Amino acid sequence: MSKKPKPQPRHTATLPLVKRLAGNYLRPYIGMVLLASVLIAINAGSSAVLAQKLVPLIDEVLSGKNPGYLRTFAVIVFATFVVRGFSGYFSAVLMNNVGQRLVAALQKQLYNHLIKADLAYLHSLPSGQLVSSLVNDVNQVRQGTAEVLTNYGQSVLTLLFLVGVMFQQDWLLATISLTVVPFTTVMLSRMTGRLRRVAGRTQAALGTFASILTQTFQGARHVKAYGMEEYEMRRVAGIADDLRKLTNKSFRVSSSLIPINEVLSGVIFVGVIIYGGLEAAAGHSTAGTLTSFTGAFLLAFEPLKRLSKLQTQLQVSLASAERVFELLDTPPRIVDRPGAADLAVASHAIKFNDVRFAYQDGTVALDGVSLEVPAGKTVALVGSSGSGKTTILNLIPRFYDVTGGAVTLGGQDIRDVTLASLRSAIGLVSQETGLFDDTVRGNIAYGRVGAAQEEIEAAAKAAAAHDFILGLPQGYDTRVGENGVKLSGGQRQRIGIARAMLKNAPVLLLDEATSALDSESERLVQDALRRLQQGRTTLVIAHRLSTIVDADRIYVIDGGRVVESGTHDELLALDGAYARFHALQAGGGHGPVVDGPAELDASTVTAAGALSAAG
Repeated sequence: MSKKPKPQPRHTATLPLVKRLAGNYLRPYIGMVLLASVLIAINAGSSAVLAQKLVPLIDEVLSGKNPGYLRTFAVIVFATFVVRGFSGYFSAVLMNNVGQRLVAALQKQLYNHLIKADLAYLHSLPSGQLVSSLVNDVNQVRQGTAEVLTNYGQSVLTLLFLVGVMFQQDWLLATISLTVVPFTTVMLSRMTGRLRRVAGRTQAALGTFASILTQTFQGARHVKAYGMEEYEMRRVAGIADDLRKLTNKSFRVSSSLIPINEVLSGVIFVGVIIYGGLEAAAGHSTAGTLTSFTGAFLLAFEPLKRLSKLQTQLQVSLASAERVFELLDTPPRIVDRPGAADLAVASHAIKFNDVRFAYQDGTVALDGVSLEVPAGKTVALVGSSGSGKTTILNLIPRFYDVTGGAVTLGGQDIRDVTLASLRSAIGLVSQETGLFDDTVRGNIAYGRVGAAQEEIEAAAKAAAAHDFILGLPQGYDTRVGENGVKLSGGQRQRIGIARAMLKNAPVLLLDEATSALDSESERLVQDALRRLQQGRTTLVIAHRLSTIVDADRIYVIDGGRVVESGTHDELLALDGAYARFHALQAGGGHGPVVDGPAELDASTVTAAGALSAAG
């Protein structure tokens, strides 16, 4: 019976990560890195100079043989500290500059990658986790890069220079003193895996923390409405405690070498003093040599301890780099085909030819849908929640790609044209307007940056938004808040319509644009939408049948299939699923919802009917 293979470690090997960081992000700044390295070497060498100059100080000055050397020694020491100060300052500034450039390059690359990623992929990740990767993970990579390149290099060089001084003074004592180094190296290598795993879990917890904060702040209205403040506080407290525990664990692991190193170094130092003292007393060495050696030994111990601490920072940085590269290494699936041309059609008719679509988990959303939206006409989709209406709409701008069949625009398969030209031909107005924390002007001009004020105002007037905009505190310069929180639902929708008006695309997609509005707002928005639809190929998704009775054609969707189609009157005459749904809405919901292939959002209809009957 064969043995089961051992599970592979989750973390990536250190060397490939370091090579990728160095090759892709540090190479453009190699000149700055080399200059900083020279300054680091000068800084490290100055420590060795100080240790070496202790020999003549003890043997010549303090013994009374050459008192005049004291002045020379003082000048050398002062000059050494000046060199240390300036070399340390400029090397740190240079490496910080390199680190900040690395952050900017990595953040720009990661953001550009994510903003071009598939919609399905973005929806699969909490927004807080993405923000955490762009901010926390990238910043940890910067810290690790700057710290390792500056302090790691300086510590290693300082250690090498001081060890050189020790060997110069007494090779046997130096060899004995360095017995602690192999032990420390072995312990550090054993800690590496644990540190990386803990660091990875810590960064993941930070991502979860950011996600919860994003959700609760954006949903603050619902948190308060349902009295969930205490629940959310407990949830955040739990994550904060997890972060505290993980941080403490990381610190304990990284600090575990401190007592062992201190004890071993103490034993070795005592041995050095005893041996060196006996050698000096026997005349085989001098007091200056012993002082210089012990000084170099003590100075060398500090960079050795720093290297242990830097190992922790390095593993945290590499764990963050893994998370960043995991995002960067996920390629988008919806991209331009090789040789894709810009959309060039005379007619903007939309056709679905036996379209099938399934999500990555295997869930079938569309099963052989064929429908047509003639150029310049309005077609509506009706169906229950989950029937496939929104999926149909999302396939047109290629938010998703079909898994079977084809979608054509003006006779061209939309997969054969560039995404930019396809989406430039499409305007979208949905229930979620998608306003940004910008001015009213900026939100209307989103998609046509640089549009003239006259064009923006004309679009706002056509969307019945101009008058209420002028009533805002700063008019068109009023900031609307995140997701347009400072505006009413109807105002947000009309700004969204004005945005589509300004874009002036020949194809218009309306996704339940009035489903969440009161009667007055719905009337204003419907008037604006009718003006927007004129001359455009329009596909509408609507729950309220009163908004689509004038559509040129209506398709009833159920279970990912077209079960009925026709005009409003034709569908009523069929006395099928559409007629039942119309009766429920028109009659206040009297009678049960009839089971069938087009049972349209039964819970919504029944609730609406109950309210109507009660009123």
